[in-house]
Amino acid sequence: MTSTRTRTGTGTGTRTRTRTRPTPGRILAWALMTVALVATLFPFYWMVRTALTPAADLYSDSTGPLPQHPTMINFWRVLGLTSQEEARAAGGSGAQVDFLRYLLNSVVYSGLIAFLQTLFCAMAGYAFARLRFPGRDAVFGVLIAALMVPPIFTVLPNFVLVKNLGWLNTFAGMVAPSVLMTPFAVFFLRQFFLSIPREVEEAAVLDGVGAWGVFWRVVMPMSRGPLLTIGLTTAVWAWKDYLWPLLTGREEETRVLTVALGIFQQQSPNTQPDWTGLMAGSTLSVLPVLVILILLGRRLVESLNFTGIK
Repeated sequence: MTSTRTRTGTGTGTRTRTRTRPTPGRILAWALMTVALVATLFPFYWMVRTALTPAADLYSDSTGPLPQHPTMINFWRVLGLTSQEEARAAGGSGAQVDFLRYLLNSVVYSGLIAFLQTLFCAMAGYAFARLRFPGRDAVFGVLIAALMVPPIFTVLPNFVLVKNLGWLNTFAGMVAPSVLMTPFAVFFLRQFFLSIPREVEEAAVLDGVGAWGVFWRVVMPMSRGPLLTIGLTTAVWAWKDYLWPLLTGREEETRVLTVALGIFQQQSPNTQPDWTGLMAGSTLSVLPVLVILILLGRRLVESLNFTGIK
């Protein structure tokens, strides 16, 4: 990387300004980042484009960057704001999604998992970082080794356990396997807790604060960034989860958006799936998570850098 320096004169002195010239490596890096960004955003763009395309134009109008006859009818019929006759006239099957109800179920499902899992992982991470007990390192090693176990291997035993407890089609059964701990979250928070100076906790102990009080009143407020990171990533993971809610929450009372969209597709005619309606529902289901990521994305990126305690 090369740079040039220019001096600009002012009434009180001179100021040196450095200009960086682009190098081939820097240009290549930016090009690769641009390609990766386009490849990441293109499916979302095409989903929105399909949602705005009339069903009759789905195959004839598939080459342009924008639909020739954009319409919002696909969103209205997914939300149940049209009659079945209007939905069929728009190219749909007449199937509808109780969007607000399933949206609330998804919020409850992902919110419970994110809050409880973050809380319990913080407790476990702090115990592995600060408490001394027999077999601590061995238990932590076993926990980290669980990272190598594919999640699909735990679906069947978890399902059998939930079924035996009589928790099928309940939020308790849906969130039970995910609320205690996950190996990555425990490891992530443990590493941050180890970076907190012990002097801060010792000062709180001298002031008469117990171990539980140190955790809640000192450590937790200092760990807002990592806790936000784990909570947000867990909520996004739970929001897009499909297989486990499909197995344990198929009834109306516990059906989440991902399962509802799958059932919506199954209600479409076998000869031609309702792709425009499905893409409209998928777009609506993505919007809440997208808004959260826009509002908290900067905090999420900043908290990923462990820069110590300021």
